[in-house]
Amino acid sequence: MDALTLLLNRSSQPRLSAPAPSGDELENIMQAALRAPDHACLTPWRFIVCEGKGLDKLGALYEQSAIENGKSQKEIDRAVQLPHRAPMVIVAIAKYHEHEKVPRVEQIASASCSIMAMQMAAVAQGFNGMWRTGSYAQCDTVKNGFGLAEDDEIVGFLYLGTPAFKPAPKPQRNTQDYFEYWR
Repeated sequence: MDALTLLLNRSSQPRLSAPAPSGDELENIMQAALRAPDHACLTPWRFIVCEGKGLDKLGALYEQSAIENGKSQKEIDRAVQLPHRAPMVIVAIAKYHEHEKVPRVEQIASASCSIMAMQMAAVAQGFNGMWRTGSYAQCDTVKNGFGLAEDDEIVGFLYLGTPAFKPAPKPQRNTQDYFEYWR
């Protein structure tokens, strides 16, 4: 698949099954993350790859969060299962480094770009993914569970696996609705 086709046809895949990327395929995905734009070479990222029992560990962290945040029993039970929507979840964290020329927002954007790069590398190799955030990405219980500092952010949970079905094509948007020219 050429790069332009990949980018112009990008679509998240919410239904993912085994197998997840592994070996060289996973290494390619991880290397793609490390090629994200990175002003001043701060490498403002940290990634946690969850699979197998790691998904259970992530589910337990979500469960703890749901309990501590007063969720209903139904939501608590659901929290445990959320990571199992795919055979692999990569937690992407923006690790803030104080720097006079690179503000925090740019470092978060850099970490966000790493997620896009990982998903595109997965698609290029026959896999797919879904970038999710939600309340768990903002929850102090979850952030503490990952050992985040106060200025760090969870920028996403990238669910990866084999597509369960081919997604419907997305409608093409009119660029004139989103772009203007200053000439």
